[in-house]
Amino acid sequence: MSVRLIVRTFSELCITVGTLIVLFVVYVLFWTGIKAGSATDGQIDKLQEEWSQGPVAAPAPEPTATPAAPDPAPAPEAYRDGKPFAVMYIPRFGGGWDWPVLEGTKVRTLQKGLGHYSSTAALGGGGNFSVAGHRRTYGDPFKDFPKLRPGDAVVLTDGTTWFTYRIDKKPYRTVPGDVGVIDPVPRKSGFDGPGRYLTLTTCDPEWGSSHRLIAWAHLDATQPVTDGKPEALRS
Repeated sequence: MSVRLIVRTFSELCITVGTLIVLFVVYVLFWTGIKAGSATDGQIDKLQEEWSQGPVAAPAPEPTATPAAPDPAPAPEAYRDGKPFAVMYIPRFGGGWDWPVLEGTKVRTLQKGLGHYSSTAALGGGGNFSVAGHRRTYGDPFKDFPKLRPGDAVVLTDGTTWFTYRIDKKPYRTVPGDVGVIDPVPRKSGFDGPGRYLTLTTCDPEWGSSHRLIAWAHLDATQPVTDGKPEALRS
């Protein structure tokens, strides 16, 4: 084989590899986002349609500005695997940030929105309502996760009630095996007893998965949807 042929073959191989890399980057950066945008919009539309037909099956706790701290409870059976049951809003991430929350954290579920850890408490209930989301790809829902600060609002609705949680501290970095972060009273959260908590989890670094970022919050207030949007979404 001549040197010229070797050089030409190597050049063609480099071009092919480069093209594949570009196509992969386009897929990761754009196509998964397009797919996620369509999927999440569809999940929210589905919820809105269900809510318009009547109350959701899982009853919400009575509105209160200072929630009590009942014993932790598992998620209700009304949360069906892979199905949406709530919408989350985080004003810190921008006015247009709204994502459906689905039951479970399977790969396909997280491609459609945020995922509720099935082993954790129900929305607004006693214990630790825990939610996972992609940092990057599939719409980048938690791209700005490190921007969360104490006092930031995380607002959710199940169609009948608005739940406003407040972040307690800056995101905490840990390893994937640290499952205690979604305990009923999460270790290292600073919480000193049973309550109504929220845990958000995502990958770290931004384009990797060697670690996890965790944000903990407590339930600050609830109100019926018939009273309009909560203050955190009106400011």
